[in-house]
Amino acid sequence: MGDDSEWMKLPIDQKCEHKVWKARLNGYEEALKLFQRIEDEKSPEWGKYLGLMKRFVTDSNAVAQLKGLEAALAFVENAHVAGKTTGEVVSGVVTKVFNQPKARAKELGADICLMYIEIEKAEVVQDELLKGLDNKNPKIVVACIETLRKALSEFGSKIVTLKPVVKILPKQFESREKAVRDEAKLLAVEIYKWIRDALRPPLQNINSVQLKELEEEWVKLPSSPPKQTRFLRSQQDLKAKFEQQQAQGGEPSDDEVETVAAVDPYELLEAVEILSKMPKDFYEKIVKSYREHTGDIFMFQVVGKDANVMLVSMAAKCLAGLATGLRKKFGTYAGQVVPTILEKFKEKKPQVVQALQEAIDAIFLTTTLSNLSEDILSVMDNKNPSIKQQASLFLARSMRHCTQAALPKSVLKPFCAALIKQVNDSAPEVRDAAFEALGTAMKVVGEKAVNPFLTDLDKLKLDKVRISRKIKGEETRVAFSVSPLQPSAGPSKKGKLSSAAGGKAKKTSESKDFTESELSVEVCEDLAAGVLPASCLQQLDSANWKERLASMEEFQRAVETMDKAAMPCQALVRMLAKKPGWKETNFQVMQMKLHIVALIAQRGQFSKTSASVVLDGLVDKVGDVKCGGNAKEGLTAIGEACSLPWTAEQVVSMAFAQKNPKNQAETLNWLANAMKEFGFAGINVKGFINNVKTALGATNPAVRTAAITLLGVMYLYMGAPLRMFFEDEKPALLSQIDAEFEKMQGQSPPAPIRFTRKSATEEEADDGEEQEEDEGGRGQDIMDLLPRTDISDKITSDLVSKIEDKNWKIRKEGLDEAAAIISDAKFITPNIGELPLALKGRLGDSNKILVQQTLTILQQLATAMGSGLKQHVKALGIPIITVLGDSKVNVRTAAMTTLQAWVEQTGMKEWLEGEDLSEELRRENPFLRQEVLGWLAEKLPTLRTVPGDLMLCVPLLYTCLEDRNGDVRKKAQDALPTFMMHLGYDKMTKATGKLKPASKDQVLAMLEKARAVMPAKPAAPAKAGGGKGSAEPSRAEPVPPPPSKDKDTAKKPAAKNLKDEEDRSGPIFILTPNAKEQRIKEEKQLKILKWNFMTPRDEYVEQLKTQMSTCFAKWLQDELFHFDFQRHVKAIGVMIERLESEREATIGCLDLILKWFTLRFFDTNTTVLMKVLEYLKLLFAMLNRENYHLTEYEANSFAPYLILKVGESKDGVRKDVRAILTMLCKVYPASKVFPFLMDGTKSKNSKQRAECLEELGCLIEGYGMNVCQPTPAKSLKEIAVHIGDRDTSVRNAALNTVVAVYNVCGDQVYKLIGNLSEKDMSMLEERIKRSAKKAAAAPAKQSATERPQREHPANPNATFLRKPAQEDPNKLNESSHPSIPKEFQLDLDMIEMDQSRVCELPDLVQHKLDELLEPIMIPEPKMRSVSPHFDDLHNSTASTINFVISQVASGDINTSIQALAQIDEVLRQEDKAEVMSGHIDQFLIATFMQLRLIYSTHMADDRLDKKDIIKLYSCIIGNMLSLFSMESLAREASMGVLKDLMHGLITLMLDGRVEDIEDGQQLIRSVNLLVIRVLEKSDQTNMISALLVLLQDSLVTTAGPPMFSELVMKCLWRMIRFLPETINSINLDRILLDVHNFMKVFPKEKLKQLKSDVPHRTLKTLLHTLCKLTGAKILDHLSMIENRNESELEAHLRRVVKHSGNLSGFKSDRGNEKTGLRTDRMSKAKVSDILSEIFKKIGSKENTKEGLTELYEYKQKYTDADLEPFLKNTSQFFQSYVERGLRMIESEREGKARIQTSAGTTGSCDCVLIPQHGVDSSLSSNNEELKPAVYYERLKILRQRQGLENTSRQRPPISSLLSSKPSVASSTDMLHSKLSQLKESRELYQQEHNAHSHSPTHAHTRSSSPAANLDDLKKRLERIKSNRQ
Repeated sequence: MGDDSEWMKLPIDQKCEHKVWKARLNGYEEALKLFQRIEDEKSPEWGKYLGLMKRFVTDSNAVAQLKGLEAALAFVENAHVAGKTTGEVVSGVVTKVFNQPKARAKELGADICLMYIEIEKAEVVQDELLKGLDNKNPKIVVACIETLRKALSEFGSKIVTLKPVVKILPKQFESREKAVRDEAKLLAVEIYKWIRDALRPPLQNINSVQLKELEEEWVKLPSSPPKQTRFLRSQQDLKAKFEQQQAQGGEPSDDEVETVAAVDPYELLEAVEILSKMPKDFYEKIVKSYREHTGDIFMFQVVGKDANVMLVSMAAKCLAGLATGLRKKFGTYAGQVVPTILEKFKEKKPQVVQALQEAIDAIFLTTTLSNLSEDILSVMDNKNPSIKQQASLFLARSMRHCTQAALPKSVLKPFCAALIKQVNDSAPEVRDAAFEALGTAMKVVGEKAVNPFLTDLDKLKLDKVRISRKIKGEETRVAFSVSPLQPSAGPSKKGKLSSAAGGKAKKTSESKDFTESELSVEVCEDLAAGVLPASCLQQLDSANWKERLASMEEFQRAVETMDKAAMPCQALVRMLAKKPGWKETNFQVMQMKLHIVALIAQRGQFSKTSASVVLDGLVDKVGDVKCGGNAKEGLTAIGEACSLPWTAEQVVSMAFAQKNPKNQAETLNWLANAMKEFGFAGINVKGFINNVKTALGATNPAVRTAAITLLGVMYLYMGAPLRMFFEDEKPALLSQIDAEFEKMQGQSPPAPIRFTRKSATEEEADDGEEQEEDEGGRGQDIMDLLPRTDISDKITSDLVSKIEDKNWKIRKEGLDEAAAIISDAKFITPNIGELPLALKGRLGDSNKILVQQTLTILQQLATAMGSGLKQHVKALGIPIITVLGDSKVNVRTAAMTTLQAWVEQTGMKEWLEGEDLSEELRRENPFLRQEVLGWLAEKLPTLRTVPGDLMLCVPLLYTCLEDRNGDVRKKAQDALPTFMMHLGYDKMTKATGKLKPASKDQVLAMLEKARAVMPAKPAAPAKAGGGKGSAEPSRAEPVPPPPSKDKDTAKKPAAKNLKDEEDRSGPIFILTPNAKEQRIKEEKQLKILKWNFMTPRDEYVEQLKTQMSTCFAKWLQDELFHFDFQRHVKAIGVMIERLESEREATIGCLDLILKWFTLRFFDTNTTVLMKVLEYLKLLFAMLNRENYHLTEYEANSFAPYLILKVGESKDGVRKDVRAILTMLCKVYPASKVFPFLMDGTKSKNSKQRAECLEELGCLIEGYGMNVCQPTPAKSLKEIAVHIGDRDTSVRNAALNTVVAVYNVCGDQVYKLIGNLSEKDMSMLEERIKRSAKKAAAAPAKQSATERPQREHPANPNATFLRKPAQEDPNKLNESSHPSIPKEFQLDLDMIEMDQSRVCELPDLVQHKLDELLEPIMIPEPKMRSVSPHFDDLHNSTASTINFVISQVASGDINTSIQALAQIDEVLRQEDKAEVMSGHIDQFLIATFMQLRLIYSTHMADDRLDKKDIIKLYSCIIGNMLSLFSMESLAREASMGVLKDLMHGLITLMLDGRVEDIEDGQQLIRSVNLLVIRVLEKSDQTNMISALLVLLQDSLVTTAGPPMFSELVMKCLWRMIRFLPETINSINLDRILLDVHNFMKVFPKEKLKQLKSDVPHRTLKTLLHTLCKLTGAKILDHLSMIENRNESELEAHLRRVVKHSGNLSGFKSDRGNEKTGLRTDRMSKAKVSDILSEIFKKIGSKENTKEGLTELYEYKQKYTDADLEPFLKNTSQFFQSYVERGLRMIESEREGKARIQTSAGTTGSCDCVLIPQHGVDSSLSSNNEELKPAVYYERLKILRQRQGLENTSRQRPPISSLLSSKPSVASSTDMLHSKLSQLKESRELYQQEHNAHSHSPTHAHTRSSSPAANLDDLKKRLERIKSNRQ
């Protein structure tokens, strides 16, 4: 015991090496416990046992050894450092454990070996086990073979390398020990499972009996390939996937089948050293006939020089054998051998030719076509036709093995050139061979690629090439399929599988699916019995179907009522699967059964184990006509319970394991639909892509169609990369797939509506995971699905040393090899061995060709490696930047292309991190600096965030700003704002601290400039459901975000098409403040090219690209400047989609957008042109809606080019261009469009000339003569020249235009056009005669439908040339004011005189008159009780009012009417009206929005009943009248709202469409009444301000109706009349600020240039009145004006104050102190001064008008003033001029007074503001005759006033609004209540009107009084009526 106690105290590691076995045993036991207890695999504790491990397994005591093995196993499993002990431990196991008699020891030994393999030490273990096979002890040999077999069985052939195992296998079959032979046989069977027939060659020499036994065993093996069941530590994702499949009892996917089968037998063969086996005298015999011998193989010399054909063919066969055996290693000899073989083709003997063909074909497979191209081309010109023929045939055969990538243009071009020569050869066999070669090339790379080289061929020969292409088509496919190189695809497959694993690693390892173990049938029955009725279970397998059906019904009821937690899903589905299970014959029972499965899946905790029980049955029934629907329902429910990705993979593999095509088709259809419902998140495409391929090749068309449909749906989510999986399909099939993809283009995937059910914790986990993935970039998911190859094993040290060789040719050879390796692999993993270092060296190569080749390889690498490239940025990417400093342009261009390709894959973050970039900029190389800065300026604006290390580049950026190279400076300036957008102005300013003072000032100035144009950071993509971007970012319509419970589902679709699609979710235009102004400034300063050209040169395009780069999304700019027109169409499509959502940004970039479109006008493609015009129409419509006005800069760079297209040959294009020109006039003054059209008439294209002339005619017709720029005379002379044009259409257009002028200004046209030839003049006169007649016959028939676009721009001044008398501005002005009696009398004369016209009159007159003269019965207003909804208003919050007001602006007429009715009820009850307080602006906004909606939408909608619209208008006007009758509420309306309201009301009054509707006239009058009410009751300051702003807007916008600004001014006059009463309550400062702003936009000179002088006079009157009322104090009210010098206001006010001081210094308020004025006589001297001052003004040219006005006012004040002394010394002309002037002012003031008086009548409805559509015909621009009905209406009103009619005194006009029974009592009531006021207003109007019309100074005495001439009127009317009868 004493001994025991000694070692008991020792530490464990010392016990383990104690000499006492018991101590060791105890040590091992404790070590085992310790090893199981240590959790950290990197714990230092493990290190103590590293040296002891071998002792653990080789212990001499059997008992201790057993425990030691257990401890060793635990150590290997848990310790991080265990790998270091592999060799010694496995060697110990082999020698000391495998020979033990105890089975347990051997078992543990084998487990240890397998555990070492699991921790990635397979090679070492395999080596030790193979060494053990040489041991003399047969037990050890058997155990080693058995362990190898186990390892292969569990880990598979990828981890256990089979080549060395296969090599030793035959030897084991020769063993004397039966146990060894038996174990070897088992191993051979296991190997056969993995590599199939590749095992036969190595074993062909074993004993025939053994071979036969093996064959028998092999036959028994299942055809499905085995599966790896145990996984390395690095393969945990695969392990999880495998466990998942195990749980479902799933089959291996086809992917793996393919992978396993692809083992090349060649790989398993041992290389044999053949030289030593040759006879010693071989060389002597060979070279007897030659004198040289260098120890190499001289076969090719035998071929080339031997005369004996037998020897030649024998040598050729030897060469073929060598090439086949050496494969790629023979490539180095190919260059020596091929020329010799080609030369030898001159032999005629068939057997020689055949042998040579076989040899050269075998050699071709060891090299590439580009390597052999020189040799082949050299014999193409040979004189011997056989050589040429065979060379072409060899070329054809070789090309069949090539892919498109292996035949680049550089290789193809010389071959095609040589073959085209041979096509014309005299020998027919040479020609045929050449045709065959060209046909094959066309087949392999496509016709498009070859055609450019075949331009010299005539059509006949080209057809022959195409025919041979078709013949060779099938052969080509065969060649591809049997290519001897096929097996070398092995590595690619291997990469494919592992990358799939990598792609899913994260998902699977973190998957938290609900799992359960498989239950036995008995347990299931017990569980089911607990929840289902006994009868149900008994009848489940009854023979009677009715009983089974009853059982199912009970089952269903039980499931429906069962609690989710208590539902034993697995037990229930196993019951359903119980006999007869899925073989149920009765369809009703089956339908219920399937429905129950869906119910269980939906309601219970449904696991994948349960799903595996039912999936087979569901898939079996999915194609069934009766049960298919239920089966699909079940599958969808399982998808929700167990996730769609898993379900889809299972279902598809099961369907394709069957042979039933209906099931296969329906499965694919279900999957397509499920993807739409669930979204694409998490779907492992590789899981079923092979089955889809199988389906595409199916004989049943339904299966093929379903597969193509599924691919279409997948394309929605995956985009272009999906096609890569199918590139090797037959062309016909590929075209079908492409057609399906085409259909899906432009569609956005639907938002998911189903989601996998999850618990809260899982959601969090998902969220986290998603964040991570988001960081990684979105486009990755799909690229990750592509199979990637690991090429590191091909980057050998030989290759690297070649690339670094001193000889440039060898370096080139190395680079060629590297390029070939990358292009063969297509997609590669990031592991590329030592290649980066080697390539980095070549980037600095002295040979520039090699530098360029290296750059090309790096581009290849970028495409092949994808995002994995990030890890190579520092090693390989930064050296690319160094190359940007190269002096050769082509090298720099290549480097930039490479750099862009890399950045596309890696993003910018890696490049900006660290000091590398700043170090590169530190190099004082101007080329490098300008390229890098240009690149940064392009890339930085697209980034949301940048690493802080960017700051390191700032000092160098400042250095570059002062570089001596101009280009560097320019690029640095361009980059400055982009640096600033990320680093901020402050940081950048701070960084200038270290600069010299002079430099600092300069840099700071530049920073200030850059600050103004600094681009905004791109917005973060929208997040949906708290996790990811919306389901489809590149579409315009926002997809509703899915519920946040499933972030995963919203995730994948965001990664739509590859990488560059990833940011298409952001805005397409970047709104940079002041950018457009900066561009305009730069163009003015000639810093950039002016946009002016005949055809666009490259520098213009480049300039536009540069300008667009800061404002356009990168991807959009790429599309817009793509060489493929289809991409342009797509880009314009996106711009159309985003037009509304990005209105502001579109306007911000408008100049650039228009410039880009001008470039498209020079394209010849009609598709693009039509799309361009479609966009432009939408764009100009939007600009018009936004009230945007084009700047001159924008118009000049667009309009001239648009006009080029007006002469296009296609009608559709011309029509669109004309429509755009019309819209252009709404956003740009027509007078400025005119000169562009005039330039267009100078074109050589007659169509363009004709169209431009037509447009000019339309402009003159619509806008009057004022549009003719520079002057009407000059323009018309140019237009008249075209009357003599050779082209008829041009002549006609010119004549029509001149006729349009004639219609506007009459005979004056002859003066304007100047001298014409006799012929032209006679043509013109004839045309005028004809057109004038037509015009006279139907003056007013130009209906709105004929010329809708010319509806509004009627210009009152358009007639200024008609009569000389009207040239006088005062008369002109008078004609534009309403003057009822004059108009009325004038038109009666016309009616009387023109008998013919009276004949047309009766129907209209009779109808209207009868109807209007009937007494109107006003219906009793039906009062509706105030809704209870509104009774609660006092005690409820304002939300109710807000809600009702919001409904006022509703698009639905009825909703709006109901809302208005409710508000009206409130407004009409005075006690409740105050609840509207605080909501007035809101209500008015809703109202004018509704007015806009009616104007723009409802009125244009023919489907709507116009009565409804009138009803809505009535309600709106009623409400407004109620509101504005309450002063307290009316005064709450703010200025902006009043402006919009007045705009809406005036627009309504001018809407010609309204008066065409029944009751439209009355409506317009009501509006008139409302306007007056608004003017009176609103806050006067707000009102005047609103009217000033509105006037300013209407004068700026020339596109609006000219009447608009007139009506605004009339409102202003009315407000001016109120001023004496309101002067104390208004805010003068604010009004003067608005006047100041007005005068800033319209200085005096500009105002005078307007067509009418009324605005100028209006403004003067306003200021004059204000000065008169406030005197000099007004100058104290300029406080709100910041910079008074900006306008003439102050100067003007001072003038007026001074003047009124001189003129009426003693005058104060006109009303109060009139008497005082009269008594206060001025001294004669003062009078004399004033009058002489006035006459001076009259005598001066500039101020004559002002002088006359002052004289008139003076005479008014001092009626007894004597002017004689001042006039007697002047000429008679001057005297008459003054008299005439005074008379005109008098008549003008009379007209104005009359208007204002009538306007002053409170209730008057037909006075101040009735526009041309109403009563006043003088406003009609072309003096069109108004309908007689109007005059009858007037007559009736006049009669009523004079009491001549016995009608009710209530006026019809308003009441007729109520003629249709009103649905809304409130508005009716309100209107009814106004009638009493109207009576009074009529009488008042009558008195005032009569008073004015009797004025003796009135210009038109004939029409002075309606009362006086009433009898006359009546008589005339009677006469008209009698004429009619």
